[in-house]
Amino acid sequence: MKTILKLIGGLFIGIVAGLGIAAVIIVLFTDSTFLEFTDKLLSANGVEAIAASIVGIASFVVAIAILIPIHEAGHLICGRLTGYKFVSFRIFSWTFIKIDGKILVKKFAVAGTGGQCLLTPPDLPLEKIPTGWYNAGGVLANLLVMLLILPFFFLNLHPFMVEALAIFCITDVFLILVNGIPLKFNGISNDGYNIIYLNRNLLSKRAIVLQLRSNALIQNGMRPKDMPDEWYEWRTDVDFKNPLEVSIPLMYASKLIDQMQFEDAYKAFLELYSHKGEIIQLYVNEVACELAFCALITGHKEHAEELLDPILRKYIDTYKKVMSSKLRLLCAIALYLDNDTGKAKDIYRTLSTDQEKYLLQGEVKSDMTIMNWMLNKAWIDK
Repeated sequence: MKTILKLIGGLFIGIVAGLGIAAVIIVLFTDSTFLEFTDKLLSANGVEAIAASIVGIASFVVAIAILIPIHEAGHLICGRLTGYKFVSFRIFSWTFIKIDGKILVKKFAVAGTGGQCLLTPPDLPLEKIPTGWYNAGGVLANLLVMLLILPFFFLNLHPFMVEALAIFCITDVFLILVNGIPLKFNGISNDGYNIIYLNRNLLSKRAIVLQLRSNALIQNGMRPKDMPDEWYEWRTDVDFKNPLEVSIPLMYASKLIDQMQFEDAYKAFLELYSHKGEIIQLYVNEVACELAFCALITGHKEHAEELLDPILRKYIDTYKKVMSSKLRLLCAIALYLDNDTGKAKDIYRTLSTDQEKYLLQGEVKSDMTIMNWMLNKAWIDK
């Protein structure tokens, strides 16, 4: 009920705000006065009001479908112009990735995001790697679109067309402000914040560079255990409120799992989980998943059961089709909690059948190897 009320309230506020901004745009860029706009709005009959509502909703949907790809294309173009190499380009859940020189299409989604452009930084010393243009590209693309749309308001267009253009511009302005004004949302910095912050904090800059480089390698099939050791180090000066800095010890702990050093991995994830009050929720969920896996495989079943509450299980179920590590965890649950070897084998076969559908092939190789080891060990122990 709270969700429904929030949705209705947000819709109402959006309609009022949209009408207000539309009125300002129409008054500024047409011959109509504010009173004329108000009179037309109040004198509209039911059919016109319904038609205007449909046009408004459709315009918003179309605007999102157009502006998000344009925003991500801006990152792509500016990144490429400053020496970055293409890795992947995601719009909603459709992801274009480059593997062995070929562009493939796969499905991958991250809750709360409409798109993402991932590139590999140029091979330069850390302090010389450019980050400003890559981060600014999306906002610059949205600003360019705005400049191209504004002249249409001076034409003698149908009122519904004016409404559609106004809503398109409102949506574009919203994206520009949300991405351009330096802000953090639930601890995650936006493009504007990164433009400023990455030039001041070399540890965060190093973290994002390593994230991008390791992502490209894993996508092309390299396992974490095979990556350079100097990329992964456990630092004691990490700011756990900074997602970029936390990513380094998180990658370190994940590498321990791939190396099958499960006791050390358990301790590393336990340390990370002790900071769950500071870490962003997405990372908390990931740490909890891997901690539960390590707890199961090292005999800490009670701790695993405590972690695997309904909320975390729902998270696992949500991401099991895009993250192979969730199937690895489900396999461990089937083996060590449910004592169901048949179910564990079915999970392994599912990943084996669907492995090409996953984005990060290096993780798939790692997870299949570990699952196979678990199943063999379970058979030997019997």
